[in-house]
Amino acid sequence: MSLNSILAYVVLLAAAFYAVVDATDPNQLQDFCIATNDPKGALFVNGFFCKNPMEAKPEDFFFSGLDVAGDTVNKVGSNVTTVSVVEFPGLNTLGISLARIDYAPHGGLNPPHTHPRATEVLTVLEGTLYVGFVTSNLPNGENRFFPKVLNKGDVFIFPQGLIHFQFNIGKYPAVALSSLSSQNPGVITIANAVFGASPPISVDVLSKAFQLDEKVVKLLQSKFHMSA
Repeated sequence: MSLNSILAYVVLLAAAFYAVVDATDPNQLQDFCIATNDPKGALFVNGFFCKNPMEAKPEDFFFSGLDVAGDTVNKVGSNVTTVSVVEFPGLNTLGISLARIDYAPHGGLNPPHTHPRATEVLTVLEGTLYVGFVTSNLPNGENRFFPKVLNKGDVFIFPQGLIHFQFNIGKYPAVALSSLSSQNPGVITIANAVFGASPPISVDVLSKAFQLDEKVVKLLQSKFHMSA
């Protein structure tokens, strides 16, 4: 291999490495950066102002309440108690968050959704769940579905950005703990986003995209628009 070819290879390798590094969160340059709403004398990091580390207290690294079951009396029969940087300022810049998910018996559902900024690790604490995720478009146009039935103590991974769900197939309430690789993973609930967008997405667009009668699309929009 000629010297020019070697140099070109090194340059391409360095560029690829830089692109990968540039696509991830920057490394911390301090032990912690507790989020605060007070900008006075504070630094702005990862979308939040940081408390002066000399004023940090043990309480800044403490969160309580995940032992309390969420109310599952709703349309889908589930409740998500999130612990992101919004609820727990001590998570700021640490790249993690979590959530408790409660499911009603006989069909409690955490509907199909995605986390645009995080991979999720789900651990079942109680009950039996039917879970799964769908891949992005494969070269052959297929979207593969990976389903699994989980019992107490089982763990399942939902890769970042992919559509996934959990469904309680047991006759008793179920509980799971979700760990996410972002302090603010975000969530897009598919049905709510598509049929409940504000302002509404055109009926013509949705009826063609989902191959549905316009009356069905309007009915779905009436159910999901402004829904929680």
